[in-house]
Amino acid sequence: MKKIFINFFTTFILGLLLSQLLPWWSVMISAFVTSLIFSLKKSEVFFIPFLSITLFWVIYAFWLSSANDFILAKKIAVLFPFHGNAYLLILVTGVIGGVAAGISAVFGKQCRILFRG
Repeated sequence: MKKIFINFFTTFILGLLLSQLLPWWSVMISAFVTSLIFSLKKSEVFFIPFLSITLFWVIYAFWLSSANDFILAKKIAVLFPFHGNAYLLILVTGVIGGVAAGISAVFGKQCRILFRG
């Protein structure tokens, strides 16, 4: 249980730090690195980084969008079948980032197994 929390917060903090320097795919690097360092089992390998980066992207997108009263988010949400719902757009954005991080974490776990054994 302790590894889960450490992996979650490490992925979150590393994703936060790397996103200040690198493009959107920096969250994939953070999930990959943390899955190399902290070995999780079964579905935890995907879901812990998924939840961590989803939470990070939702908070970050909400923070950026709230600065301009969600004007841009509402305009982009009209382009998708969200009927102008900016909050749904922010949630979908977080899930997309979470899936990218989860897949990257599974890849990191497989690399750990490959190089260790």
